[in-house]
Amino acid sequence: MTTSDTATHTQPFQAEVSELLHLMVHSVYSETDIFLRELVSNASDACDKLRYEAIASPALLGEGDALKIRIIPNRTATTLTIADNGIGMERQELIDHLGTIARSGTKAFVSKLKEAKDGLGLIGQFGVGFYSAFMVAEKIVVVSRRAGESDVWTWTSSGGSGFEIARASEEEAARVARGTEIVLHLKDDAKKYLETYEIERIVSAYSDNILFPIELVPEEGEPRQINSASALWQRSKSELSTEDYKKAYQQIASAFDDPAMTLHYRAEGRYSYAVLLFAPSTKPFDLFEPNRKGRVKLYVRRVFITDDADLLPGYLRFIRGVVDSEDLPLNISREMLQNNPQLVQIRKAVATRVVNELETLAEKDAENFARIWDAFGAVLKEGIYEDFERREKLLALSRFTTTTGEKRALKDVVADFKPNQTEIYYLVGDSIERLKSSPRLEAATARGIEVLLLSDPVDAFWTSMPTEFEGKPLKSLSQGDLNLDLIPRVDEKDEAKKDEPEADEAATIAVIKATLGERVSDVKASTRLTSSASCLVADSQGPSRELERILAQQNRGMRTRPILEINLRHPMVTAITRAQAGSKTVDDLSLLLLEQAQILDGELPEDPAAFAARLNRLVLQGLG
Repeated sequence: MTTSDTATHTQPFQAEVSELLHLMVHSVYSETDIFLRELVSNASDACDKLRYEAIASPALLGEGDALKIRIIPNRTATTLTIADNGIGMERQELIDHLGTIARSGTKAFVSKLKEAKDGLGLIGQFGVGFYSAFMVAEKIVVVSRRAGESDVWTWTSSGGSGFEIARASEEEAARVARGTEIVLHLKDDAKKYLETYEIERIVSAYSDNILFPIELVPEEGEPRQINSASALWQRSKSELSTEDYKKAYQQIASAFDDPAMTLHYRAEGRYSYAVLLFAPSTKPFDLFEPNRKGRVKLYVRRVFITDDADLLPGYLRFIRGVVDSEDLPLNISREMLQNNPQLVQIRKAVATRVVNELETLAEKDAENFARIWDAFGAVLKEGIYEDFERREKLLALSRFTTTTGEKRALKDVVADFKPNQTEIYYLVGDSIERLKSSPRLEAATARGIEVLLLSDPVDAFWTSMPTEFEGKPLKSLSQGDLNLDLIPRVDEKDEAKKDEPEADEAATIAVIKATLGERVSDVKASTRLTSSASCLVADSQGPSRELERILAQQNRGMRTRPILEINLRHPMVTAITRAQAGSKTVDDLSLLLLEQAQILDGELPEDPAAFAARLNRLVLQGLG
């Protein structure tokens, strides 16, 4: 052992921790109860980890007390202690776990915490619960002995710029035979947490379903257990109330909202397991983290194994809860988790059950389903792209903004088909507002056709595959050829416009092609446009323009040249026919057709200065 290991060592906090602690120490949040829930939850995790490690190394448990959590108020010293006899931490673990936040998205979380009026619902979601103790404590001392180790260490901080690590005193080492003791030196305005009724109230509200006994050790009287310490998911549904489920959800998911959906059942047969799952009603801040990890905990016969077993596909990663198997081996390794045939079957069955439950909710409780869709619709649509087996079900579940209304189901869109309509039409873009003003809608609008307006990034991916719903293909209005001639127009006046004079197709296209050259792959007469002069579309065989744009932003592909479609009846196009071939006016008008189409797509012209000069020339020419 080196001198540096035995001497008191002062170390600064990671930058993100310092900023977070500043928010905690100078807390303006009204609900400070969260600190106790978070510390009890951490203690429970420590007991879980020891129980799991003891499967392979029984000696770690030794012959000490049963795993439990103790809460000890001390009015004389104005301290509140939360102690567990779980796995404990050695010196480096104290530094790593309490001095840094090794979590992507932390900066975003701190930003959100600054903006929020109340940080109650945010802290647990980001795994920084320990630091919430600084809302009520002016100083925190952590004493810890890792299971199987003889050394005991203390971590001390007053919430400033750093912390101290030192070897524990003999008295401290005698108190902590194994596990961790957290001593909070309470602020003057936090002394209410020394009252036993306050402690019992918080534990009852947030930690009743912790699987280990939580003992309250009052200054007067005997220690007593203040939680039920039962695996709620193993109990019968008839024994449980809505409030029981709400408390279980908030404890399991570290959340403060109400669940929008609860799924509780037991599977019997070839494999036996209990399932308790919840769909939140609000969106967590890490929903779109690149690793897309789920948050469903795996238990085996009430022993916690991991929350990293990928028990649900990525598009259901917002689901929280527990799956408790009766058949899996307790010593299942991470490698076995990936390939275990029992777990493969459990994954498949549970995912199907969740999707079926969402279908039932959509039919019977539209309000709660709408809450789920508002928060997680963009995530669910990832399944249309990834899960071929359940694609039809996920399409039926999906709700869309259309040219007719919001939260429209595809069955409603099909029910409102126009005469001779055989396809479901859609348009993909980066915002609903831009899509509503797109010239590509004109032919469909003229016929009263309802069009899906898709603005989530995932829409560009799932629509890139051949997709149909109830035998009706989905057809893009911005890709490939389009023929709506068999569907009658709503206004007879629009029908009459077919007889209006139009530019000479072959000659006009030839002139525009000569001017634009390599800027476009082709120029075509449009069947999409009724009032606009031009629009850009993609070839039917390649990716859509929106998908190309997203991939280009990620440096995952090059953009191809678009097709320029022109409205042969538009005055700007007929003016090209009338102008003298090779004149500056022909060039200006041809380039302007391309550039205004780019602008309507949310893009800048290749040369904005040249575009402005060109536009000025044409305006002055018109005024002259």
